[in-house]
Amino acid sequence: MAPYGAWATMAAALASFVSPALAAADVSPAGSPLTPVHEAGRCAMRGQCGSKSWFGKQLPCVDNGLAKDPDAETRAMLVDLCGPQWSSGPICCTTEQVAALKSELSTPTQIVGSCPACKENFFNLFCTFTCSPDQSLFLNVTKTMSKAGKSLVTEIDQLISKDFGSGFYDSCKNVKFGPSNANAMDFIGGGAKDYHQLLKFLGDEKAIGSPFQINFPDPKKYTDDEPAMSPLEKMKPKSCNDEDPNFRCACVDCPDVCPALAPVKEAGSCHVGKLPCLSFASIITYGALLLSVVGVYFGRIVWRTHVNRYRGQVLFRDVSQVDEDDEDDEDLMHGSDLFQRPQCYHRINTWCDTAFSQLGHLAARFPAITIMTSVVVVAVLSCGWVRFDLERDPARLWVSPVSDAARDKAFFDSNFGPFYRAEQAFLVNDTLPSGPGPVLSYDTLMWWMDVEKSVAELKGDKYGTTLDDVCFKPLGNACVVQSVSGYWQGEPSLVSRTGWGAYLENCARSPVECRPEYGQPIEPNMVFGGVGTGSVLDANALVVSWVVANAQEGSPQVDKAVDFEIALKDRLLKAQAEAAERGLRLSFTTEASLEEELNKSTNTDAGIVVLSYLVMFLYASIALGSTTMSMRDLLSNPSVALVQSKFTLGIFGIVIVLMSIAASIGLFSWFGLKATLIIAEVIPFIVLAVGVDNIFLIVHEFERVNNTHPDEMVEARIAKALGRIGPSILFSAVTETLSFSLGAFVGMPAVRNFAVYAAGAVFINAVLQVTMFVSILALNQIRVEDNRADCMPCVQVKAARIRLNGGGYHHYSSARYYQVPEESLLQQFIRNCYAPALLTKKAKMVVVGVFLALFAAGVALLPEIELGLDQRVAIPDDSYLIPYFNDLYDYFNAGPPVYFVTKSVNASQRAQQQHLCARFTTCDQLSLANILEGERKRPDVSFIASPTASWLDDFFMWLNPALGDSCCVNHANACFADRDPAWNVTLSGMPEGAEFTEYLQRFLAAPTTDDCPLAGRAAYGSAVVVDAESDVVVASHFRTMHSPLRSQQDFIDAYASARRIATDISRETGLEVFPYSVFYIFFDQYATIVSLTGTLLGSAVGLIFIVASVLLGSVWTAAVVALTVVMSVVDIMGAMAVFGVSLNAVSLVNLVICVGISVEFCAHIARAFMFPSRTLMDAAKSLPLASDRTAPLSADRNARAWAALVNVGSSVFSGITVTKLLGVSVLAFTRSKIFEIYYFRVWLALVVFAGLHALVFLPVALSVAGGEGYVDPESEGGLEDELARRRARLPVAGYDSDESDDDQDDEDDEH
Repeated sequence: MAPYGAWATMAAALASFVSPALAAADVSPAGSPLTPVHEAGRCAMRGQCGSKSWFGKQLPCVDNGLAKDPDAETRAMLVDLCGPQWSSGPICCTTEQVAALKSELSTPTQIVGSCPACKENFFNLFCTFTCSPDQSLFLNVTKTMSKAGKSLVTEIDQLISKDFGSGFYDSCKNVKFGPSNANAMDFIGGGAKDYHQLLKFLGDEKAIGSPFQINFPDPKKYTDDEPAMSPLEKMKPKSCNDEDPNFRCACVDCPDVCPALAPVKEAGSCHVGKLPCLSFASIITYGALLLSVVGVYFGRIVWRTHVNRYRGQVLFRDVSQVDEDDEDDEDLMHGSDLFQRPQCYHRINTWCDTAFSQLGHLAARFPAITIMTSVVVVAVLSCGWVRFDLERDPARLWVSPVSDAARDKAFFDSNFGPFYRAEQAFLVNDTLPSGPGPVLSYDTLMWWMDVEKSVAELKGDKYGTTLDDVCFKPLGNACVVQSVSGYWQGEPSLVSRTGWGAYLENCARSPVECRPEYGQPIEPNMVFGGVGTGSVLDANALVVSWVVANAQEGSPQVDKAVDFEIALKDRLLKAQAEAAERGLRLSFTTEASLEEELNKSTNTDAGIVVLSYLVMFLYASIALGSTTMSMRDLLSNPSVALVQSKFTLGIFGIVIVLMSIAASIGLFSWFGLKATLIIAEVIPFIVLAVGVDNIFLIVHEFERVNNTHPDEMVEARIAKALGRIGPSILFSAVTETLSFSLGAFVGMPAVRNFAVYAAGAVFINAVLQVTMFVSILALNQIRVEDNRADCMPCVQVKAARIRLNGGGYHHYSSARYYQVPEESLLQQFIRNCYAPALLTKKAKMVVVGVFLALFAAGVALLPEIELGLDQRVAIPDDSYLIPYFNDLYDYFNAGPPVYFVTKSVNASQRAQQQHLCARFTTCDQLSLANILEGERKRPDVSFIASPTASWLDDFFMWLNPALGDSCCVNHANACFADRDPAWNVTLSGMPEGAEFTEYLQRFLAAPTTDDCPLAGRAAYGSAVVVDAESDVVVASHFRTMHSPLRSQQDFIDAYASARRIATDISRETGLEVFPYSVFYIFFDQYATIVSLTGTLLGSAVGLIFIVASVLLGSVWTAAVVALTVVMSVVDIMGAMAVFGVSLNAVSLVNLVICVGISVEFCAHIARAFMFPSRTLMDAAKSLPLASDRTAPLSADRNARAWAALVNVGSSVFSGITVTKLLGVSVLAFTRSKIFEIYYFRVWLALVVFAGLHALVFLPVALSVAGGEGYVDPESEGGLEDELARRRARLPVAGYDSDESDDDQDDEDDEH
């Protein structure tokens, strides 16, 4: 925090160095004229004639006499104070005046003494004003008062040339007063913007200020009435970059002498026009590719036309053109001799098939043992819940404990203490229909001051904590409360009903004159919002901040602070209602508010999340039942529904999902891995989504086996079904588990813990599904075949035994293939319409063109994805913090403080001092303080807005013996008064070694007072940690402020800029420096999140490719699957840019989910393509096209792509796509923005794009570039399998099945 001195008396000192008083009377002139003679060598005033009041200070006497030579003592005092130019000649001041001037100049010396030019001009002005022998030439007394027979000056005119006035102002306008992080002009000139305002501030008569009025009229106009008067020609100003090195100022006080810093190249600055380079490249590449394809297509037509014309076949050309185009499609479907069923076996698939068949047979043969074993294993793993812990602290949730930000925060907190707790409120007038209006009025001001008094009197319910118990007190006697009431010291009785407005405007112009109880001037931008360029009386908002001291987490001090914050929250909630009655709006926050509201958001979403799960569960139960029960069955015999329903099966599927989640959490809780709210909200959805998918696939495959092998035992059918679908489940489970597991290598706990828990849950769920669920499926099939009711297996439904279409699975050993249950409408549509149409050549070209366009659009949109997570999104829509964050961005005009921290600097050595300092001539040009000052001058790229508080510079200034006995004193004398070498701006007289440490400790303990605002206790008492034994500064910080940050991108850029600046400082000085601000811990993730996202997703795709290559046995097919996943994820990221979903840890988790779920969509189709069903391959030879005529398939890849779609397409659509779509749609009704934006929008894009890519693009891509297929072991066999294959072959409209049978018999005979 900034130092807190009594700077009001300082302002008086600056304005009244002749002989200041607290007040002055305004009376008529004692004579006319009061300065009758204006000539060289003649005075206008001299000596001290008394004070206006009992407690007032001395006023000068009117004296138009000749200047006189002083005595030796006075001469020595004057030369010592004002410089060698006063070593000879008469003067117009007395010894008492010189002594008073010296006393009063000691305080401003501390303010501007760091800039020799400014100090010289300042001293020159007042030394000349007080003692010049030619006073009458530029001074004219215009008013006096009589007292005790003497004439006291009460008003005077002084002529100052434009050159000196502007030079004086320019030399001082950039001077910094380090302890307060402010410009010295705020203190010596009331924040003047030009030299006229500076002189007016110095000359205005005021209660705390000049004791008499000093006017500075325009010299040109004034000399018309007083031709003998003119500004002194010899008053020449010194410039801050003066040629004389004795007057040249340091960079921190004079931009003209600052070294040029290297330009900063902004990230993402590569643009072509307004387009980012990546977007431009994506558009151009796709455009060029599209034009090339179109060119080749039309070129082919032109070439054919040319050839046909050349051959003279004009008549034939028109007919053949159509035939040749049609042949393109026929090439896809024609001729069974152009492809053969796969003949090779993939050894790994065969192993997997055998293993899953045996596993399925075992689980179906011993269901009770399998189920009990699964329950026991899950129960054992779930015992880890006794160590379950939920991580709620955002700082430990989003930042790796070994990250730079975490280490920096730990270092800062351990050495300087945790940053203050902020309690802040905004009082806003924006409820008018006409828009925002002035918030201030006398009544509003009085009401708000009463609110603040009630806050000061609050007591916490638990500990009885008051504000005074926990607030920050830099001077030990008053709390820091930054509020408009501070201009009246928080006392309503001091507010005038008629004059409050004028008083407030004066305080806003010169805050130093209206200090609050804690001593620091209140800058208007800290307490007023929505002012613009107008008066503070027109402000739309008031800002109030209570600063509460902080301590280490878990300490009694923090508990007491929270106790007070709870009471403060309750009081401000009541104040909100009071403000509404006045037509105003109050928003606020406390330190504990955000975490409290984040937890509230989670509780709000629980119902929606559960509802989403229930919708998926109900759909799964209904859809599973429909696999063996057609509408015809239900209408003809409703009792069939009681038997064929699979509601119980669906319940057990959900139970298995919950068991896998419980086992995963229990397992990793044993290892001390904390869960997060993301885990609680997201993992059940993932596991349920994946689990339902696998349930559909297992059940659908089992129904197919039931159709083809109705006479086998249940366990044999289960074994055959699991042998077919098990490797597919293995493929998806392995790729998903590995994809999620990659997150375990991420340092960010929110992502790492989620990844570990998700990988464990998905893997355990897959294991339970191929064991426990298979056992339950076997029991369910036994129930069905015994015609027992679902949910009530003890009840046998005899009426269900009559099946008109022969759809039962038992007692139908003589059933023919045309008696099996009908295909669903979806299966018929895919078989007869969708798949054949999709695999035509023209359709493929359109599909590839459209999906590449989507991919190019996704790539082009990648640069538009913003970074960050707005707090307003993470909390419920009805939270009281939403208006607060809106007001914070709209009305708060100050940025957060930033500290540049040094580690283990031996500042007792001169070289190290020169690396740190800025205000002395031998400081390094690129020292720490100089670099920070240079960065402050380019806030658009540095986000640094205020001067740096440099403890070393202020420490050395504190040692300046010119300050007399105001600051550093040894035995009643200035510390370095007789030092050899003397204190000087070259650092040669500064202490080193043990002496440095001794004086530094004294500086840090010295109280900040009216006489010595440079003293270090208030400003630097906790900013420097000294090891007295080694003379090493273990830790210290250099404080500055960020510019106002109004968006997530601003915070991210400010953090990145601070890191860059610290790196530059370390490189130039060799010091170990890092930046720290209270918000950095939350934005550290964005420093690496883009590269981390690329690494995670790229690694996941790489693992998918490797696993697919191994399990599918084809590099080409694995590449197609990986490409499809990449295209899906890129399109999802493009949708993120369109939907306004920014990239952060939450969306990164979702992108990892997207990779895993995209594999789930693709895996089953890809495996069905590589291991096609023999039955479907036979049927593919004579599949009808979606046209008026039929044509058989021709190419092997096309046949296998068609077979894959027919085999698992309906399962992927109904079991994966629709299930997820229903579950995701429910999330649209959430009240939480974070769920609506980061889950609903992203998951909706996931379902849409992953479903489209899996069902549309992937079959086309496989038909074009898929690898060679393998024999599916479960599709081959002896006579029994051949009969089953024939039994399963379905008749197709317009197709003669008997002829097909004969053809097939002929083909088989050939084989």
